Amino acid sequence: MELTERQKQILRAVVDIYISTAEPVGSKAIAALPDVSFSSATIRNEMAELTQLGLLEQPHTSAGRIPSPAGYRLYIDELMQDYRLSLDETRSLNEALELKSQEFDKMMSQVGKLVSKMTNLPAYTVASRRSEAVAKHFDLIMAGPGSIILVLMLSGEVVKNKLVKLPVNVSEAELKLLSAVLNASLTDLTADEISGELLEKISRSAGSAAPLVPLVMDFTLESLRQQHGDVHLTGQMRLLGQPEYRDAAEKAQEVFETLDEDMLSNLPAVLPRDGPVQFLVGPENVAKELKDTSVVMMRFDIGDGMQGTIGVVGPTRMEYAKITAKLGYFAENLGRMFQKTNPNLPPKLPDGSENEE
Repeated sequence: MELTERQKQILRAVVDIYISTAEPVGSKAIAALPDVSFSSATIRNEMAELTQLGLLEQPHTSAGRIPSPAGYRLYIDELMQDYRLSLDETRSLNEALELKSQEFDKMMSQVGKLVSKMTNLPAYTVASRRSEAVAKHFDLIMAGPGSIILVLMLSGEVVKNKLVKLPVNVSEAELKLLSAVLNASLTDLTADEISGELLEKISRSAGSAAPLVPLVMDFTLESLRQQHGDVHLTGQMRLLGQPEYRDAAEKAQEVFETLDEDMLSNLPAVLPRDGPVQFLVGPENVAKELKDTSVVMMRFDIGDGMQGTIGVVGPTRMEYAKITAKLGYFAENLGRMFQKTNPNLPPKLPDGSENEE
């Protein structure tokens, strides 16, 4: 959709004011802004049009407007202005980054706690492989009556195995046939490249061993998508300090039950856009319980084929620009810490100079 410049200015104002106040925004609040030069009546008409376009919502007939998930997405993609960290914020972040001598795993956990404290939102950290894993070789080994051992070799010389109870009786010859079909059809493919059409083709070629194909595929996809280190999640109770959850215990409970390490570990596999910073806004999240929640993630290089991710989870009404600036600062300096060529470089200040403290 193509908005006029005036509509863009009004949508940006609604998002900025709602983020600050957590209250529906009326035309008078926008008209009072110093950079707005049009009347309340004009603003009301434009807000009505933005509502028709699905970018704003009206929670009550007599209330002002709030951004919709689509409105937040357009704001993030096109309207959000860069946030410049203040000197005090930068120095606070620099103090938090005095972690170079700690073990990596402990460091990632501590970074999550610091990010949660600095943003007042739940935060998570995770290390993952920079490139997606692929299957390199399959072996199906008879383990005894009614069971087999499935052995899967992944890229990076990672080996996974699992004892599988057979839903049907199969012979050694049938297992060898299925192994050959898997090695011919599924090697060097990422999880996203394995289609339903391909699985149907494998099942047709597997003969009497076809009932084993869904079991093999579940294990394969799980293995391909879980090539990450430990996920560290902290600060979940900070959500209760947000206006959206103060008087909504059931809503908060749903988020708490959904927001766990297993769910977060799958986020890097579902990021919808390229680039170091990623946003999942409202319904873009993987769980329906998080439909009123946004996730902001930032990546940084660790080295040795690994990359780190730091992210925060909060209501869709969050300070996207400020949070992006803080996560970006952490990500940039954490990446520099892991540079093997010169790991002791001091963190940079926002103007590009180096902190001498």
